[in-house]
Amino acid sequence: MRKNSKVGGQAVLEGVMMRSPNAMAIAVRQEDGTIALQSEKLATGEKPWYERVPLVRGVTNFLHMMVWGVKCLNQSAQMAGMEEEEPGKFEQWLTKVTGKNAADVAIGVGMVLGLALAVGLFFVLPQVLGSLLIRWIPNKVWLSLVEGVIRLVIFFAYLLLVGSMKEIRRFFAYHGAEHKTINAYEDGQVLTPETVMRYSTRHPRCGTSFLLIVMTISILVFAVAGFGSTWYMRVLSRLVLLPVVAGISYEVLMLLARWENGFTAALRKPGMALQALTTREPDAQMCEVAITAFLACLDEEERAVCAPPKKEEENTDDHQAGTERGPQEAEGEPAAL
Repeated sequence: MRKNSKVGGQAVLEGVMMRSPNAMAIAVRQEDGTIALQSEKLATGEKPWYERVPLVRGVTNFLHMMVWGVKCLNQSAQMAGMEEEEPGKFEQWLTKVTGKNAADVAIGVGMVLGLALAVGLFFVLPQVLGSLLIRWIPNKVWLSLVEGVIRLVIFFAYLLLVGSMKEIRRFFAYHGAEHKTINAYEDGQVLTPETVMRYSTRHPRCGTSFLLIVMTISILVFAVAGFGSTWYMRVLSRLVLLPVVAGISYEVLMLLARWENGFTAALRKPGMALQALTTREPDAQMCEVAITAFLACLDEEERAVCAPPKKEEENTDDHQAGTERGPQEAEGEPAAL
């Protein structure tokens, strides 16, 4: 019987981030072949109301995913040695003007720009293109449905284009290693690269499935809302309804991941199939990185069950080479992979 895991994660630069309700860990393969590891203890206790209330928790969880995602990417770049140790003149000026670390400012700006790009590309652009068809499709409900189809086409084209890049294909391979590791754990296996490699690169709680659900739910919600009479009212209505779409999509994703039967399996199939565009088959070294991050975010009891036994001849100091730890408090729980 499969375990009902609460561990989620994401691929990062040359590595994987794993997050459980109690801890978060990032493991990165460095140029010298060692694995750098950083882990954090997360604050426990009762969640605030906005993380418990259905629909509302979907919006807050989505925002948490964005914040953590950008921070983890930035942290992995530092761990892999992809960033300068000494800040440049611009970073120094930015720190002086804002009074904050330049990296933190960059993360905030990156989040805003990324969200604006996503909203513009997947919600505003389809609406604008749909507006060009008003003279041929006077029915507002049908026009909203056509807008949804355009949105899906843009979404699929974007994934295909991004996935064709060499660097992104390697990033997607780490995404596959993350899924394989969690699948092996949920199947009750001892986590070794050889065992993990046998499992699927797809998982029902994947963020890719969530995005497809968002696209689908948006078609239904926007069709009910209708196609406004002016272009700015149409754009405004889409922006206002985005939290509603995100909230509903999150609840649907959790229901599909929680229940295992023929009906939910059929509903999961489109999202699982779409993961073929966002995951790649990893090698054993990538799976080793994912396992390292996964074990680091478990408590001692769970780790003892699924961690492989240590070899007697293994040198403990060598095993810990490239490992760093930095505990700090944070809140939140992963909803999707």
